Amino acid sequence: MQDLGDSGNRLKPCANITMKSIAEGYGRNSLGIILTGMGDDGTQGAEAMKKRGAIIFAQDEASSCIFGIPRSVIDAGYADAVICLNQMVDRILSLQ
Repeated sequence: MQDLGDSGNRLKPCANITMKSIAEGYGRNSLGIILTGMGDDGTQGAEAMKKRGAIIFAQDEASSCIFGIPRSVIDAGYADAVICLNQMVDRILSLQ
């Protein structure tokens, strides 16, 4: 489990820490949903999840208020699908 102490992360709470913990605990039985936001928090977490077999969905630019975080994950090649926010629930439910 990732140390939640002072790990040098500039953001608190930090999506990377959360997603890395999910990767370690649930691996291929997890789903990462990357939504609108500024910066790149979550990109390292998405990488960790992908390496353990998880699926990653990212919100598309058109439905994002700020496309920084989804863009970072998409550009890094970790998004399995880029989805409009209005279609996200249907896409999640289609995985069952």
